[in-house]
Order: sequence, then structure tokens, then C-alpha cells
Amino acid sequence: MLGGAASGILRSMFVVTINQRDSREVGDLVDDLIEDLADVEALVPFQRGRGDETQGVLTSADAVVEAALLAMRLRRWHVGIGIGPVELPEGEERIDLATCEGPGLVASRQAVNRAQKPGERVPLAVTGPVTALADEAEAVLRLTGMIVATRTEAEWRVLDLLVPGVRGQQKFVAEALHISTQAVSKAIQRSHWTEEQAIRPAAARLLSLADGSGGPRLGE
Repeated sequence: MLGGAASGILRSMFVVTINQRDSREVGDLVDDLIEDLADVEALVPFQRGRGDETQGVLTSADAVVEAALLAMRLRRWHVGIGIGPVELPEGEERIDLATCEGPGLVASRQAVNRAQKPGERVPLAVTGPVTALADEAEAVLRLTGMIVATRTEAEWRVLDLLVPGVRGQQKFVAEALHISTQAVSKAIQRSHWTEEQAIRPAAARLLSLADGSGGPRLGE
């Protein structure tokens, strides 16, 4: 739901297109992904796009990082992040992105097409007005995505109970999972969770700079 937040041509937006990699083998999982992405802050929430893909329009670079890494965690998706304005219809409560236009949508389509290139270990791409900064954001997100995608289920059971920035959590996580605090500590170390949390702001910062406006994000 747009909720009347804005309409018309808006600058500095992100369009995230996420396309399923293996629908022929496991079936269409787009609706499940849209449900997983429901809590990600979005101007236009994720909706089904062409075939086995979903698209959303976001104004927060932090939210873009969150959505991209969630898809990388699931290991079944190509992620294309486009940066640029999108023309949204005025006065509509539910926006169909298939009827919208703008450079942000074009950039996102270009990015997801690049992400689908055969042999990509981390199928994620970023396209934006400032190519060098978009490339840097892409490189940082791919590295972070590799960290996220290689975690085990046992590590995720620990990490899903952690809240970034809160100290003294390991004891509570250990009690909740009925394991030792040493096991929790080892899972955090092996998964590079601390490093991921440190990288996320850098990725978001690069995404914000890659539109070239030099101004704040809409809503910030």
C-alpha cells in the first residue's frame, strides 16, 4: 500500500527486481518471497512482476540492503537494484508497477539481467547514474551476499535470535536454543555476523551516493 506517501516523479529511488533462479525445479516461490519481504520498508511494497519475479520501490538504502541480503540468504534468486526516478500514478492506493515508467525501472531491469549471467557466484547487480559508485556498491553487496549465502542452518538458528547493537545476548541465545554460550560464540565467529553488520552501512552509503544527486533520501 502506498498510503498516500507520495506521487508523481520522485528522485533518488531504488527499484529492486528479484527473479527466481530455479522455478522449473522447485516451483514458483515468488509469493513466499513477497511474504518474507513484507516487513522491508518500501514506498511501493514488493509485488509480483513478470513471471517468476517480484519488484518493489524503496527510498531507504538500508532497506535495499536488507531486501538484497534476504534474497541472497535464500540462494534461489537473482537480484537487480536500479537507482533513479520512477513516475508513479497519482491518487492510487494500490500501484501496479507494470504501468509505471522511469529510469529507475529501466536500471533495475538492466541490473537483474546482468545478475542472471551464467556462472555468477553471487547473482546480484546494481545499476545507477554514477557507474563507478554503483559498481562499488555492487562489489560490497556481492561480498556480503557471499558471506550470507554460505551460512549453515545451525548458524542461522543462532543469528536469527540476535539483535544488532545489543550487548550481552549470547547467554540468552544459548538458553533459548539449549546450547552452550561457547557454541553461540563460535557460530557468530564462523558466520562473520559481526563483519556483516559492519559492512551493511557501507553498502547503503554507496547506494545512496550512486544516484549522483548528493542529497538526502526521500523520507530521511
